[in-house]
Amino acid sequence: MQKYHLSLQYFRERLAHYDALPQLVILGLLSGIMTGLLMVLFRLAVELPLTYWLGQPDDFEGLSSLEHFMWPVIGSGVLIVIFYLWPAAAKQVGMVNLFERLSYYQGSIPGKSLVLQFASGTVALVSGHSVGREGPSIFLGAACSSLLGQQLRLPNNSLRLLIGCGAAAAISAAFNTPLAGVIFAMEVILLEYTLIGFTPVIVAAVSADLVMRSIIGHENVFDVPLFKIGTLAEIPWVMLLGVVVGLCAAAFNHTMLQAYKLAKWPVGVRFLLAGVLTGAAAIVYPQIMGVGYDTISEALWGRLELQLLLGLLLAKLLITPFILGLGIPAGLIGPTLFIGAIIGSIFGIVGGWFSDMTVSHIGLYAMLGMGAMMGAVLNAPLAALVALLELTGNPNIIFPGMIAVVISNLTVRYFFNLPSIFLSSLQAQGLDYRQEPIAQALSRAAVASLMDRSFITTDHLINFASAEALLVGKPHWILLQEPDQPAKSLMLPNDLQSYLARDEQLEPINLLEIPAERFDIITLSFRATLYEALQKMNDQHINNLCITSNQGEIMGILTRAQIEYYYTHKQTL
Repeated sequence: MQKYHLSLQYFRERLAHYDALPQLVILGLLSGIMTGLLMVLFRLAVELPLTYWLGQPDDFEGLSSLEHFMWPVIGSGVLIVIFYLWPAAAKQVGMVNLFERLSYYQGSIPGKSLVLQFASGTVALVSGHSVGREGPSIFLGAACSSLLGQQLRLPNNSLRLLIGCGAAAAISAAFNTPLAGVIFAMEVILLEYTLIGFTPVIVAAVSADLVMRSIIGHENVFDVPLFKIGTLAEIPWVMLLGVVVGLCAAAFNHTMLQAYKLAKWPVGVRFLLAGVLTGAAAIVYPQIMGVGYDTISEALWGRLELQLLLGLLLAKLLITPFILGLGIPAGLIGPTLFIGAIIGSIFGIVGGWFSDMTVSHIGLYAMLGMGAMMGAVLNAPLAALVALLELTGNPNIIFPGMIAVVISNLTVRYFFNLPSIFLSSLQAQGLDYRQEPIAQALSRAAVASLMDRSFITTDHLINFASAEALLVGKPHWILLQEPDQPAKSLMLPNDLQSYLARDEQLEPINLLEIPAERFDIITLSFRATLYEALQKMNDQHINNLCITSNQGEIMGILTRAQIEYYYTHKQTL
C-alpha cells in the first residue's frame, strides 16, 4: 500500500509539469474509456424507451396531434420536478456551465451535476424537446473526466486538459468522428492548439470511439449519398449559401441570448413555456421533435419538399434557441446540423430552377449547410470541416465546404460581431471565458513544477552550534516552525549567516528577533496552477508562497521571480 501511495504521489508531481506526456497519455486513455462507457449508458437511456414507444428512436411523426403536444409538456413537468427536488448546488448543467467551471473553478465539476445532467438530458430528449444530445454528452464526458482528476487529487492544470479529453471523447462516441472530437476540444473547449495537449486528447477520442464500437457497434449517424460539386459555376451559389447560413446563425444566437433575459423567471414557468411552445409547433411540424437525425438523412437524399423545408426551417430556428435559452438542459449542436441541412436543401432545390446552372445533388448543399451552420454558431470552422469529412467519408466535400464554412463564419463575426454561442451566453450572464496569454501559459503547469524544495525547518530558539548546522547544507530557505505547531515565518539563510558573522552573539539565538527579512506563511495547495499562484500573490501583495501537500505539509516555496522566469523563458514548451 505504501508503494502504491508513493507511485501515485510521483504521478501527481509529474503531472504538475507541462511536459508530462506519458502521464497525460494514461489520463487520456482512462478518460476515453470512462467517457465511452458513460456515452453507451446515455445513448441506451435515450434510445431504449423511444424504441419501445415509437418503434425507432426518431419516429415522432407517427404520434397523434395530441401526443405531439403533450409529450414535450409532460417532459417539462418532469424536469420541473427534478429541478425543484434537486439540491441547489447541483442545478448547473450544460455547456455554458462547463465553460464557467473551467474559467472560474479550475475545471472542478461536482458529481451531482453529472447525475443531474444525465437525468435531465435523458428526459428532455425522450420527451421530444427540440434539442440535441451532443451538449449533454460533452458535459457528461467533461464531468466524468473532471471527477477522475478530483478523485486522484491531480493538479489543476491536469483537470483542464482532462475536460478537453472528456469533450473529445464524447463527440467521438456520439458521431463516430474521433478527429472532429479532437479538433472540437482544442478549438472550442481549450481554445488553444498545443503539441503536448493534442496527444492525450487524441488517445481519449480514439479509446471512446473504440468502446462505443465494441458495445453498440459501428453505425453511421447519417445516411449520406455520394456526391461532389459539379462545376465551378456553382461556387457563387455555394458562397451565397454561406452568407444565408451566417444570417441564420446570427438569428439563432440572437434568439437564444434574448431568451436568457428570462432567466429570472421561476424554473417552472420557463420549462412549462418551453414545453407548450415545442408541443404547439410539433402539431404542425413533428419533425422538429427530438434530435431529428432521420429528417436530416431525408434532407441529404433530397426527399423533402420545399414547402415542408421552409416550415421546418422557421419552426426549428425559432423554437430551438428559445427553449435552450429558457434553460432546457440539452444541446444545440444537433439542431444546428438540422437547420443547416434544411437551408442547404432549400438552396439545392431553388438552384435547380435556374436553367443556366446545373446544381449538384441536393444532399451536397444540405451537407454544406450543416457544416456552415455548425461552424458559424460554434465559431469552430475547422471542427465543422473535419466533421463534414468524417461524416461523409468523401474528400470532395472539403473544397466547397471550406468556402461555405469560412463565409458563414465571416458573416457572423464581421457583420454581427458575435463570438461562439457559448461565449456569448457566458457574457450574457456577466461572465467571461477568454484568457490573456499570460493566464493561458501559466495555467498549463502547476506550482509543484517550479517550487523550491531546498528549505530546512527549525525552532525559532536555537544555539550557536545548531545555527551553524542549519547552514551546512546551504538551504535556500529557513522555515520557522515549532513541533506540532503551524509554521510561523520564512527567512533567508543569508540573514542568519550575517548574524553569525558578528563579533558578539547571544544564546539562545531567537530567529524571530535577529536582524533579518522575514515573510509571513501564506500557503497554497500543490494542485494549484502557476496562474492561481500569481493571482494570490497579486491579491495579497506578496512575493512568495508556501506550497502544501494534500495533508497540509509544506512541500516547497514558490516565488514571483520563478513564475516570471517560467513565463519569459519556458512557457513555449
